[in-house]
Amino acid sequence: MYQKMLKEAYGISADSEVSLGRYHGYKQNEGLYIIMAANGRKEQEISELSRMIDHMHQHGDRHVSRLLPDKQGRQICDWQDSQYCVLLNRAAPVPKEMKTGRKLAKFHMRGRRIPFKVESLNRVGEWKRLWEKRLDQMEQVWSGKLYIPPENEFERMFIESFPYYMGIAENAIQYLADAEIDEKPLQMDSGTVCHERFTNAVWRGKYFIKNPFDWVFDHGSRDLAEWVRERYFSNIQTSHPDIRKFLSEYQSVSVLSPFSWRLLYARLLIPLHYFECIENYYITHSEQMKHQLEDQLRKYLSQSSDHERFLGSFYQLCDAPVKAAKLPAVDWLLR
Repeated sequence: MYQKMLKEAYGISADSEVSLGRYHGYKQNEGLYIIMAANGRKEQEISELSRMIDHMHQHGDRHVSRLLPDKQGRQICDWQDSQYCVLLNRAAPVPKEMKTGRKLAKFHMRGRRIPFKVESLNRVGEWKRLWEKRLDQMEQVWSGKLYIPPENEFERMFIESFPYYMGIAENAIQYLADAEIDEKPLQMDSGTVCHERFTNAVWRGKYFIKNPFDWVFDHGSRDLAEWVRERYFSNIQTSHPDIRKFLSEYQSVSVLSPFSWRLLYARLLIPLHYFECIENYYITHSEQMKHQLEDQLRKYLSQSSDHERFLGSFYQLCDAPVKAAKLPAVDWLLR
């Protein structure tokens, strides 16, 4: 189906289909075409993405996907009652010894130079409002289940654990609010091109692709915190050296300001892993997925003491300038 769309709407004869995880990819010589569903994406957002892509290319990033117009010159293609965008990439392999921290720092440096105001993709300064909204919604669900017997084991764990995670989330919101009051942002704290969720897998795979459909415009600490979070939970016993190395690589290009350190820590404090587990459980209709999420929640609860120790020692683990930058601790995590 997509090969036909490429041929008829874009005039591209793709040689073969390529496996790219969650994306449909097609290859033609050294060109790699990725089909992205654009349903629900507004034209303003796509236009903004296109300008961000052009900026990143003009500043030397050769691995950012280009947004292709169709034969009519439209960035969003209507095809069989759906809307799509097509991204063009070079079929370049991922470097064997890629220093992800350094690559990310350079990526952020380019993104900070964007000369226009980003609006539809902008998340700068939005964390506190979004976290409070998410916490309130979850508290409403929890309150509605308090006085009725839990339907299953997942609900029992949720009802018993939510007050603990609500307390951590409130700590994160307060830590963020204090940082915004106490610290004066520096030049490196300007908004930049970030990712909805940056993990070790985002720039890894068969080909080195930087997909703009993963992007938002935010403070760079968003990407750092999400990479650290994912790496920690992927293996809580062995993650510490990788986390230290990643942040060291990043700072070899761009040294974190006190404001950056505090935003990074606030984002690590907010228990997004817990929120997503609960939210996904009540969204999914798949029994198999519900069983997986129940196992996931049980694992998170069993790891909570280790997670507290990790958060309590995070600044020391990463050699953060605690005294020089006056980075405050969360007292109860140090007990």
